[in-house]
Amino acid sequence: MTAKKRIVFVVNPISGTQGKKAILKWIDERIDRALFDYSIVKTQYAGHAVEIAAAAAKDNVDIVVAIGGDGTINEIGRSLVHTNTALGIIPCGSGNGLARHLHIPMDAKAAIDLLNTGECTCVDYGKINDMPFFCTCGVGFDAFVSLKFADSGKRGLLTYLENTLHESLTYEPETYEIENEEGTIKYKAFLIACANASQYGNNAYIAPQASLTDGLMDVTILEPFTVLDVPSLSFQLFNKTIDQNSRIKTMRAKKIKIHRTKEGVMHYDGDPVMGGKDIEVELIPHGLNVIISNKKKEEEPFSLLQQIVEYFSGLKPKHEELIKQKYNHLFVLNRHLLRRLSKK
Repeated sequence: MTAKKRIVFVVNPISGTQGKKAILKWIDERIDRALFDYSIVKTQYAGHAVEIAAAAAKDNVDIVVAIGGDGTINEIGRSLVHTNTALGIIPCGSGNGLARHLHIPMDAKAAIDLLNTGECTCVDYGKINDMPFFCTCGVGFDAFVSLKFADSGKRGLLTYLENTLHESLTYEPETYEIENEEGTIKYKAFLIACANASQYGNNAYIAPQASLTDGLMDVTILEPFTVLDVPSLSFQLFNKTIDQNSRIKTMRAKKIKIHRTKEGVMHYDGDPVMGGKDIEVELIPHGLNVIISNKKKEEEPFSLLQQIVEYFSGLKPKHEELIKQKYNHLFVLNRHLLRRLSKK
């Protein structure tokens, strides 16, 4: 008789955009007890998930499952690199970039079912100034918005869009030098994103060609742009074609150094942190075991309307009035934005 595998579910009660009580109930109902013995641990403070995952890996637990947002996944993942313990994901964050890249279902029940039937694969991860990241990291506007988002007190796509639209009106691009094996190139850039996975989250593909298993990170440099560029950039970001925009420069590398004129914010997997003038980013191949689906996901044609429908459907409000309020809020926000842009 084959010995059962051990799973530890790590729950961050306050992360993400939804409650966790229902998920814990579904785990009890759906996990295959013939295959697994499981336990559930709730985090009690910032960084606790790092400790829980490290202890589980030391105890040779087979799988540690992150139930939370990208921050929780990062905390757990950094303790599992270069161990035999695999990372599982039940995504319930505001972006879920790594989970989406890995085609892990956004529905919690389906994600639990995947643990019963999925397979283990080994993926790359990165480091920015020695801080591990699994999805993306970077400097510039996206790091600045991550800082605003972290301080907003609210989570979710709408809050992120509000911060993005508001701050983009006044954000000033910086001058950076990027040093790689081929030399040093200077750019004036709105942002520099170093991607292990293809997207930030919410199907916003900042590096459409990125792979988690090719041993390289995809670097995307967004040069200064005008208001007239915003519609095409926005569409291409969700259409997996932003690398075709004339304002975008790309490169692939195992390691780069970014030099800027002053200290400032940078981000890793959406979490902002202050960094110095000199930043080092590197890619470490085949460092993390992850549970993924063993079924090939078919690519679906892009539909902006479908993206909007999925967003509002994902709210699952108790009352239809909530959808109406969200729609009206977004409508007013866009109207104010257009008015301000028209005055520039």
